Amino acid sequence: MKRAFQVHRSDNVATLLDDAAIEAVQVIRDSETFVIALPAAIQMGHKLAVTSIRAGEPVVKYAVPIGIATRAIAIGEWVHLHNCRSQVDERSSTFDPQTGATTDVAYE
Repeated sequence: MKRAFQVHRSDNVATLLDDAAIEAVQVIRDSETFVIALPAAIQMGHKLAVTSIRAGEPVVKYAVPIGIATRAIAIGEWVHLHNCRSQVDERSSTFDPQTGATTDVAYE
């Protein structure tokens, strides 16, 4: 079974330790584990939601808000640029989630 690690009990995301397809993932937290089903593939090193996150709520990792959900995020869903924005960089939610390229500036 593929694995993910939740750094702190108060985090609402975990980081994948393996590439995962549409499958169940074992989340490791402290000395316990639990299983979450992924609705889509997520690459190793990326975040998945371990709780439902409402639009406008903080995305929490390391027990610290690392961003704001720009839309509702379901349990098991990939948490990245397409549904989360930085509180520091207002343009972060306009970046392409695959390449990180800007999508809000037209280059002609």
